[in-house]
Amino acid sequence: MQIRLMISLAMASTMLFAVVCPDSVAPVSASDGPVITADKELQFPAQYREWVYLGSGVDMSYNTKEDASDHSMFNTVFVNPSSYRVFMKSGTWPDGTALVLENSGAVHGGEHQASLNRHGLTQTGEIMGLEVHVKDSSLPGGWGFYSFDGMKAARIIPQAAPCYSCHQQHAAVDTTFVQFYPTLLAVAKDKATLSKAYVSEMVEGTKK
Repeated sequence: MQIRLMISLAMASTMLFAVVCPDSVAPVSASDGPVITADKELQFPAQYREWVYLGSGVDMSYNTKEDASDHSMFNTVFVNPSSYRVFMKSGTWPDGTALVLENSGAVHGGEHQASLNRHGLTQTGEIMGLEVHVKDSSLPGGWGFYSFDGMKAARIIPQAAPCYSCHQQHAAVDTTFVQFYPTLLAVAKDKATLSKAYVSEMVEGTKK
């Protein structure tokens, strides 16, 4: 009888723990997201290619004049998984979000490195640049940009840099270019979190 009572109490305790501590509030792994050093540098996010893929562009430029570059690049964006899950539920980014922009080489069809491809572009393993956009409530404006040279830690780009004002003026959600990430744009529209600046810009664009 005593053994049965102990088993019953153990089962009840387990059920109570399941109710009080559901999986939805499990703590996020410390490795999921940006790591700022004591010197206020951002550590290189070595596992970023295991993060959530948001979208890609080819030879993207925000300049009105045509880019005179003699090479092509893929522009690919990843975000840390826990922040992605929050966005999918709320249409907003939590503090600690890190979006990685990877600029990599591209090979035109018909070139030797393109193998059997004869048209279009294929991506190469050459990393031509890597930038990270971090949401940090301790920073002016709540966000910071970091540009990496190899895998060593990077210092924050000064707030006077044009990337900050560009994102503030044109980004679809919370200074991030969600307009270029199809799955997130649909969520932002549904949750009504699109910025007024972006909505106005799109309205003006339809009038031209």
